[in-house]
Amino acid sequence: MKQEKQHIKISDFSPHLFWDTDKKKLDVDEHKSFLIQRVLEYGLMKDWKLISTYYGIKKIGETATDFRILEPKALSFISTISKIPIKNFRCYNIKQSIPKHWNF
Repeated sequence: MKQEKQHIKISDFSPHLFWDTDKKKLDVDEHKSFLIQRVLEYGLMKDWKLISTYYGIKKIGETATDFRILEPKALSFISTISKIPIKNFRCYNIKQSIPKHWNF
């Protein structure tokens, strides 16, 4: 039996996630990438539970592979939990291709 998708609203998330955004203009389905990135980088456990039940870990992992920028801890977390190799993430490959200055 297929489980129905739980409907969530932006107001269900922690308010600190959207300090620079008008929450009234955000849609959970339309702005999926933005929402997933904010929760991965700044979200609380309740925010993670909301997106993981709504989108599913597989869809979150697939979406995160296209991010140009993602915090290293968030990248490691989503790579581990989704079982997607870290080298498949765009943000990992971009970071590796930018040479760093030597630290003297």
